[in-house]
Amino acid sequence: MIYDLIIVGMGPVGATAANLAGLWGLNALALDKAEGIYENPRAMGLDHEVMRAFDNIGLAERIASHVMPYRASHYVSGGARLIKRIDAAKPPYLLGWSPNYVFSQPPVERALRERINEFQSVRVQLGCEVLDIEQKGPLSQVHVRNRDGHEALYSSHYVLACDGGTSPIRMRLQLPMDDLAFDEPWLVVDVTLKEGAGADLPQTNVQYCEVERPCTFVVGPGRHRRWEFMINPGESPSDIANPESIRTLISRWLPPDAYDIWRASSYRFHALILQQWRHEQTFFLGDAAHMTPPFLAQGMCQGIRDAMNLIWKLALVRRGLAQPSLLDSYQNERAPHVRCTTEVAKTFGQTICERDAQRAAERDERLVEQLQARPDGTMTRQSLIPGLTSGFIDTSAGAGELFPQPLVRNHGGETDLLDRFTGQSLRLVLSDKIADPGLAPLLQRLCAHLPLHVIQLVEMQPSAQAVAEQYQEQGDVLGAWMRERDCQVVLVRPDHYVYGTAQDGEQALALVQRLLAALAT
Repeated sequence: MIYDLIIVGMGPVGATAANLAGLWGLNALALDKAEGIYENPRAMGLDHEVMRAFDNIGLAERIASHVMPYRASHYVSGGARLIKRIDAAKPPYLLGWSPNYVFSQPPVERALRERINEFQSVRVQLGCEVLDIEQKGPLSQVHVRNRDGHEALYSSHYVLACDGGTSPIRMRLQLPMDDLAFDEPWLVVDVTLKEGAGADLPQTNVQYCEVERPCTFVVGPGRHRRWEFMINPGESPSDIANPESIRTLISRWLPPDAYDIWRASSYRFHALILQQWRHEQTFFLGDAAHMTPPFLAQGMCQGIRDAMNLIWKLALVRRGLAQPSLLDSYQNERAPHVRCTTEVAKTFGQTICERDAQRAAERDERLVEQLQARPDGTMTRQSLIPGLTSGFIDTSAGAGELFPQPLVRNHGGETDLLDRFTGQSLRLVLSDKIADPGLAPLLQRLCAHLPLHVIQLVEMQPSAQAVAEQYQEQGDVLGAWMRERDCQVVLVRPDHYVYGTAQDGEQALALVQRLLAALAT
């Protein structure tokens, strides 16, 4: 059998890629060296883009008990002085989901794997080590050794390397990474509060920007709490990670009998970006392609965006609906986005990790001035995440931005988020001011070979007899977005980034023609 793609690595990024492959009907093989998920928490933050992706693959309700909205982050210096505050944007939510969440990784990862089993086109093989990948003409041959020592060769049109920060595939190819000059040792400790404990803990997340030992406190779902401590010079990572040292560190907040230690691991927080995200027919995703300091809770989010960006493009190419050159846009789009987001996370880390007393005092004064300059003193996390600036996008207003997800009502009276009616597809959205009854069928005929929904927004009850799918927006999330960009038409990619916009029917036809030409180039 020749697979459309082989996914190496079944962490959250690889498992998401496998689910998306199933959603698009790709014939995929997913491999992982481990035979089960890692039962300790690692990533703890995800955002509305990731929740939207999880909902697209049918997981939002399954994982609801393991996630909760991310609380505000307070940055405090010595003496508990508030110097910075970051919060999520307030409702109505642009993407239909709370902007940021904390989550418990093991059950979420388990749900991702269980969902893969429901796709007939995706096969999972665990306990398999990838020994080598060799290019044979247009195909990749993946050399695998299973848990019994048996070796096999699998052929695939594409390979996705989702095999983590120490990626054996990347290491064998000796692909260089850009170092953004951040390398700091930290201890991460996850605890489970005992029943009734923790009432006096902070009710929000706190970054303790103290020169003696910078540290972080995060409120997790349920009784899960996390502390991160910077490792001081002269301290051994192994010594500081022992239970006695951990209890001494946490004694500032809790007595030893108030919690159980779930996990303690020392890390070096890096800022690294792969220079070459593709080698022949192998693409790199997640930590195999980039490593982001955790101070913006974007590490896993970056990898999920990689999968969202790439899978639909592979699907269109494999179906013959786009030229292979479309795949060149993967690095062109993702690398600048990752670099910008990583630089922001790095800046936050440098703010927190300042150990020089004089520079820390100057930092405090500068941040307090910025805090007081904002109307409510708060910065929103969403304002720090960029859109797309290049790649497979048009030059019209709004191109490269995330498409808002409104709550809508369909012709049957059902009310839900728009994605749940359209799925992951290209979407051409016409405002209620586009009155030409012949436009929607003309656009549908032009794009009949593409996975595309023509959506007509209407003011009154949608009609079941309409040529286009009619929806009535509940609220004004999308309507306001379109007015701000002075557009009446939005063409949206399957990963929910805007391809381009138009102001009338004639411009809409031209926009669609540009999309078709770009896919054929």
